[in-house]
Amino acid sequence: MTAEFDPATSQPPGARPDHRLNRVLRGLLRPGAAVMMPGVANGLTARLAAQVGFETMILSGAGIANFSYGVPDLGLVTASELGEHVAMIRDSVEIPLVVDADTGFGGPLNVRRTVRLLERAGANGIMIEDQVAPKRCGHFEGKDVIAKAEMVQKIHAAVDARIDDDLVIVARTDARAVHGLDDALDRAASYKEAGADVLFVEAPLSLAELARIPKEVPAPHFSNMVFGGKTPLQDRDELAGLGYATVICANAALQAAMRGMLALLQHLKTHETLAGAEALMVPFAERQSLVGMDFFEELGRRYRTEAT
Repeated sequence: MTAEFDPATSQPPGARPDHRLNRVLRGLLRPGAAVMMPGVANGLTARLAAQVGFETMILSGAGIANFSYGVPDLGLVTASELGEHVAMIRDSVEIPLVVDADTGFGGPLNVRRTVRLLERAGANGIMIEDQVAPKRCGHFEGKDVIAKAEMVQKIHAAVDARIDDDLVIVARTDARAVHGLDDALDRAASYKEAGADVLFVEAPLSLAELARIPKEVPAPHFSNMVFGGKTPLQDRDELAGLGYATVICANAALQAAMRGMLALLQHLKTHETLAGAEALMVPFAERQSLVGMDFFEELGRRYRTEAT
């Protein structure tokens, strides 16, 4: 469950960087653990994920692009905008947060600055990928990747930049779609040698390919289950048996929210009333509870000025 706001400190959980959560995240990311990791896009989705009991989450780059800016996942979000979203989520929940940092927003020097920015904002893990900028969603066509040696230097920069050695560096390769799985596995091995703590081979095309990844490059690995994506959907037990550390569902909550919002808006447009749409909405009181209304009410009572 999400930690409660603490009126004694006037601070929501996670309002200050907490390196303890870096160690918690490392403890979760064990080969074969297949920890479920939902994708979140803002403070509300983070609070909801924590409320139902998830132990960790990932801030999805696609989620920010789609949910906050209404644009596709084409590398349109900036580093500073990403940092603002990290801080927003860190103020909402006190569980480990992995941040999708796309390509790191440039070369090794940019990666260094990105890691410092996101670590200060409250990231506990940072994922960097080897796509050519501007990147594309991992399940889009038309991707390209940078040279392996260039990505290795980006990983070196990320590892050197982190303030806390327990901050988790995740190296993602999109080479499967460009050069095939063998090249992706070769890159993953090189990224591990360069110091990446966790590996992520994006968009394998079959169960057989999923099985090869952790077997041929032993390490903690992410798997990404995308409804409508290129990788066939597998359940947690299957992926645990294959040796995966984490099962990401990066945009499932986003896709569900879009379906729900469309249904409500279509009802409102058609019927011009909320009557009949009650099942599509969270009740008013529950909505206030989910966003921490009790905490702010308590603060209001503490700081109230008595009339004289």
